[in-house]
Amino acid sequence: MRLLIVIVNYRTAQLTIDCLHSVAPQVSSLPQGSTVVVTDNASGDDSVERLTAAVRDNRWGAWCKVQPLPRNGGFAWGNNEAIRPALASASPPDYVLLLNPDTIVRAGAIATLVEFMDANPRVGIAGSRLEEPDGTAQRSAFRFPGVMSELETGFRLSVVSKVLRRYVVAFPPPAQACPVDWVAGASMIIRRGVFEAVGMLDEQYFMYYEEVDFCLRANQAGWPCWYVPASRVVHLVGQSSGVTDEKKPKKRRPAYWFASRRRYFIRHFGRARTLLADTFWAMGHAIYRATIFARSKPANDPEGLLGDFVRYNFLGIRKDL
Repeated sequence: MRLLIVIVNYRTAQLTIDCLHSVAPQVSSLPQGSTVVVTDNASGDDSVERLTAAVRDNRWGAWCKVQPLPRNGGFAWGNNEAIRPALASASPPDYVLLLNPDTIVRAGAIATLVEFMDANPRVGIAGSRLEEPDGTAQRSAFRFPGVMSELETGFRLSVVSKVLRRYVVAFPPPAQACPVDWVAGASMIIRRGVFEAVGMLDEQYFMYYEEVDFCLRANQAGWPCWYVPASRVVHLVGQSSGVTDEKKPKKRRPAYWFASRRRYFIRHFGRARTLLADTFWAMGHAIYRATIFARSKPANDPEGLLGDFVRYNFLGIRKDL
């Protein structure tokens, strides 16, 4: 197997089927033996039946299979359940492509990633240019979050962002292929050697921050990450989780978002620096909210964001918020 593509479905059967329709015309241009595995995180609806029927009716069975899972273990777990047996097989894949169900793959996007990895054997991870259906680029290449980036993220004021611009996590999308800290897991190709060096995706992240953590561990092991804008993938943002869609009223942040953020910071910065990062974010965000209130502008924040942040990170509340 040269390429394993993994799509994790959770109650998004139609999105996943649409994604597979975009992948199907590209299969013939992919390396021989390329396989797509759709894992279903115990959706509890008719997802497995619909996905199985789509594979059968569209005659995708030669390259695609549906793998029902016994529980919803999150994004990392759902991917690992397909990746782990493939890596342990007699013919492990050279590359693994993580692909969101809420994506539509533009022509040639997957082959472009494979060709880039073949041409750059020292690169461990590469990500596509994610874009809106009209072709507008989304921010999908990033710097690692850190203590100072949390200050900038909390403030969200242009004057502060200019001063702290080298700490801004989500910078404007580059026009050319270039090394970056991390790329979005919606379309991210990983060399087998990265798994051999750092292990699997961390299943303690239910959703969010798992790809940040993985790219950071890969970077520390000597496997850099690149952004490859020639690979173009439409990303229908937030359709899978309902958390990050900027076009709709923002939902309240779920507890797992706070838990994932906290795990990332404590794991890579320790408790003292995590406390400093939390303080910077809360202080900056409180000033931001006061500023826009004084200007009579809408905050456009998820409901209860500041209060939930304080309760989760400073007061130790771990139940659903």
